[in-house]
Amino acid sequence: MATDARKKRHYEDIVVGAPYEYGAYHVTKDEIFEFAHAYDPQPHHIDEEAAKLSLVKGLCASGWHSCAIFMRMFYDGILADAASMGGPAIDEVRWKKPVRPGDVLKARSTCVDKRVMRSRPHVGICKMQHEVFNQDDELVMTMQNAFFIAVREPVLAASPTGGQS
Repeated sequence: MATDARKKRHYEDIVVGAPYEYGAYHVTKDEIFEFAHAYDPQPHHIDEEAAKLSLVKGLCASGWHSCAIFMRMFYDGILADAASMGGPAIDEVRWKKPVRPGDVLKARSTCVDKRVMRSRPHVGICKMQHEVFNQDDELVMTMQNAFFIAVREPVLAASPTGGQS
């Protein structure tokens, strides 16, 4: 069944500074092996014994796998209910701690700035700061990016009191 687009979260509904928390995603050893064999076959992602001797001292998910997991959580937690129109870039990703088999990840995303595109007043841009935590509330990854989101009322959003920057 199609979701009524008017009921989705739009540009006007995003509050700068308000954190959105979501997740939980359980990371498995099989998933780490599968992703790494396909996309990042470094020893600390595909060989438990070699991983013990590595800088990370044990098997861990590829950073790119962590990004993919985050994207799944971001979609399920925010984008599925938003009038999202994609995104132009990821400005920064930081892998703070290894993601291990058995970790349960959760995320917090905060809009740090937003504006309406002057050339496309029906499109808003939200600059986001994301944090991913494990089950012990340890920060494992941060990311900054922007995403496009539909403006529900383009004329109002572009007005001096409508939040355009």
